[in-house]
Amino acid sequence: MSSSSADSFFVRNEFVIRRLHSLSGLIPVGAYMTVHLIVNASLLNGAGTFQNNVNQIHSLGRLLPAVEWGFIFLPIIFHAVVGVWIIRSGTMNQDHYRYVANWRYTLQRWTGVIAILFIFTHVFHLHGWLHFDWWLKNVAEQLGMAKFRPYNAASSLGMAMQGYVWPVFYLIGIVASVFHLANGVWTMGITWGLWISPGAQRKASYVCSAGGVLLLAVGISALVASTQVDVAKAKQIEDAMYNAKVASGEIVPNEHKRSDSSHSSAGESGDGEPTGAGELSKNDADSEEVRDSEEDTGGATAGSATEQH
Repeated sequence: MSSSSADSFFVRNEFVIRRLHSLSGLIPVGAYMTVHLIVNASLLNGAGTFQNNVNQIHSLGRLLPAVEWGFIFLPIIFHAVVGVWIIRSGTMNQDHYRYVANWRYTLQRWTGVIAILFIFTHVFHLHGWLHFDWWLKNVAEQLGMAKFRPYNAASSLGMAMQGYVWPVFYLIGIVASVFHLANGVWTMGITWGLWISPGAQRKASYVCSAGGVLLLAVGISALVASTQVDVAKAKQIEDAMYNAKVASGEIVPNEHKRSDSSHSSAGESGDGEPTGAGELSKNDADSEEVRDSEEDTGGATAGSATEQH
């Protein structure tokens, strides 16, 4: 489809497309981002709590890719494509009319660009975009991406966030994404006729701003927690939880969802199958040592994390 025909399609269906665009920014994209930041902030309660939350997400099993594409990735792509068209067709006039609303209009566009670049890079950095072995091993991992391992959630995230470049990148991305969502909710209310009068718009602006500040605090908390992970200690907790869930049948052994350095202590053979009872007993003993150590230090343990949920 040529650029002119694409523009013509958008113009003919502008009313519907703009409303679908504003709606998708709230549900499911905005709702997902809020839940995502809250789950990541649970790392503040310890590696065990965070691992429990990640396990719940991955308990969807084979349904997970369908849920991700149907309710996350496709809506994000739609929102991004329409957003680019809106930027191209709009005119920024903050240089001529220096009103707050004009600056918010401009910042909404620029933070949208930053947010979409951040999201696609974030997914590549931690998940590698595509869950195909060939792609992950020969492309993503060769470029230093696809760092996250669901069954070693806290430790793999902590390793991915080492240094200064990635934390700064995530800080910029979180700030841009939260502003884009909070300000977008306000503009969505105007688009859908929820607040029309100047007084109603002013009150809605206060509420959206307060919500944005609160969500930003959650996002920054999650970022700080990810940079302060004790990787070795987190791996001990994760491995103990993994071995216990494999022994109980709650988790099917899957080495692709675990850090390479954890395979030797996983109670797995090279093909991802559980080893004999002797090794499981040794891992159970290791798990008990981890729990005892955690209780002595007052930290979060795998057992206490399980009791919390």
